[in-house]
Amino acid sequence: MPSPDPSSGTAPRTALVPGEIPSATIEAVGRELMTRAAITIPADFKNGVQQMAETETQPLAKYVLDQICCNYDAAEEDLRPMCGDTGLPRFYVKMGNDCRLQGGFAALERGLRKATADGTREIPLRPNRVHPLSRKDFDNNLGVHAPEIQYSFEPEGDWLDITTVHKGGLFGSDYRMLFPADGIAGIKKFFLDTMVEFGRRGMACQPAVVGLGIGGCKDTTMRIAKEAACLRAVGDRNPEREISELEQELKVLGNSIGMGPMGFVGSSMVIDAHVEIAYTHTGGMPVAIHTFCFASRRATARITPDGEVAYRSDPQWFTPYYRREGIE
Repeated sequence: MPSPDPSSGTAPRTALVPGEIPSATIEAVGRELMTRAAITIPADFKNGVQQMAETETQPLAKYVLDQICCNYDAAEEDLRPMCGDTGLPRFYVKMGNDCRLQGGFAALERGLRKATADGTREIPLRPNRVHPLSRKDFDNNLGVHAPEIQYSFEPEGDWLDITTVHKGGLFGSDYRMLFPADGIAGIKKFFLDTMVEFGRRGMACQPAVVGLGIGGCKDTTMRIAKEAACLRAVGDRNPEREISELEQELKVLGNSIGMGPMGFVGSSMVIDAHVEIAYTHTGGMPVAIHTFCFASRRATARITPDGEVAYRSDPQWFTPYYRREGIE
């Protein structure tokens, strides 16, 4: 039998071995996650907006927050995406070291790409992905490096966690190379400069979760900042005391600049601030910022080899192993 043509998009059929997670299950779960992320806002984020609405004193800002909450309810009632711009779908995959996949990683990625195309058509989602130069559009949110799939592993377990995040892809991020002498004060200044600019120019749909990445090299800094914004629940604190204190200070600072939801006057700009760090070059202190707007679209599922699927809203991405510092 001739080998399949890799350019044809087809793949050899692989028989399911006991203990493997079926490819069909991965594809079905991927489609369901796409639907849940687009329509249902996680309870932690929804509660954060509701609490802001109760404490906001500016009438227009309070009205905007109340309408956001109404929009959440309408999306769930009508089973339609809660925002017209449905963002850029991406996946975060975490698995135990003993996890086995039918067809391997190529089959996993094939299933998630198929789920993205199907979800775009069926939910429906706005097909936002285009070629950056020609603007070619497949009308299904697929393309080169689209959707992004990022991996993480844990030392034990045979389970597979899949998280989908639908994050806006235009604005709401920034980067600055600071230096050790700038210290915490420099981080706060960069944070305030960015929040004011985002609010003034309408570059992030507040209220938002703000994620900061500190350290690493530039690509690592940007990556962990996005993870901090998108993959931690509202109210979650970094286990390192100094970082946890900084998170709480930044949240207060962000809500003290006089800007509220959608850039209106108010005190409800930052639902939470999450900080993640990476060890970095001794001569620098790079910092990145990502915001996850009030359309906080994320959903997670755990699949086990026995076919069980458990859905949840907290990705549980940041484990002690993920933040490890040395050799186990």
